[in-house]
Amino acid sequence: MSKESQLRQVLDSGIVAVVRSPDSHQLVEVIRALAEGGVTVAEVTMTVPGALDVIRAARQALGDQVLLGAGTILDPETARAALLAGAEYIVSPTVNLDVIKLCQRYDKLVMPGALTPTEILTAWEAGADIVKVFPADVVGPGYFKALRGPLPQVRLMPTGGVDLTTAAAFLKAGACCLGVGGQLVEPDAVAKHDFARIRDLAKQYVAVVKQARVKS
Repeated sequence: MSKESQLRQVLDSGIVAVVRSPDSHQLVEVIRALAEGGVTVAEVTMTVPGALDVIRAARQALGDQVLLGAGTILDPETARAALLAGAEYIVSPTVNLDVIKLCQRYDKLVMPGALTPTEILTAWEAGADIVKVFPADVVGPGYFKALRGPLPQVRLMPTGGVDLTTAAAFLKAGACCLGVGGQLVEPDAVAKHDFARIRDLAKQYVAVVKQARVKS
């Protein structure tokens, strides 16, 4: 799949599931449950023990069912290792120009994290495909609406504070998609191997995105 097709999948999906857990053993099944619920874009954070092994295993088990990425990438060395393990896009919590450059070199999607208008524009001008606004709960949907005035060309993804009650507001304020972590990949459900709960939550988020986009 081309980079352009992958970007379109992210935008059409509207949701990037952030898979973060202190225990990696069941995460392939967590990602499978997300896909079964309709969330087909997921990032495994590098804070997960054996994160690269999880990415490899998920790619082998799920193939093209999920667009799989690596998150919490802090440097280009880790980004390259994640890409070699099978990650198809890179997400970071901050603006690291070397990470963006590496992803451009290998024609991979990159979503750096930024908060201020200066950081957001810096990331975009450096080649970000989507700018992750983090932590979004600090600024709220109103911030996204304000940014759309001077920066309408920048694709923004809120992460942090996105849940079933705020998702629609972020989308209506101009977010191109949503980064959703523990409110979708619930730590308790992961610990209990309650994949049905994760599948159900995925369906709920998909429905919220669809409804918000119809109304907007």
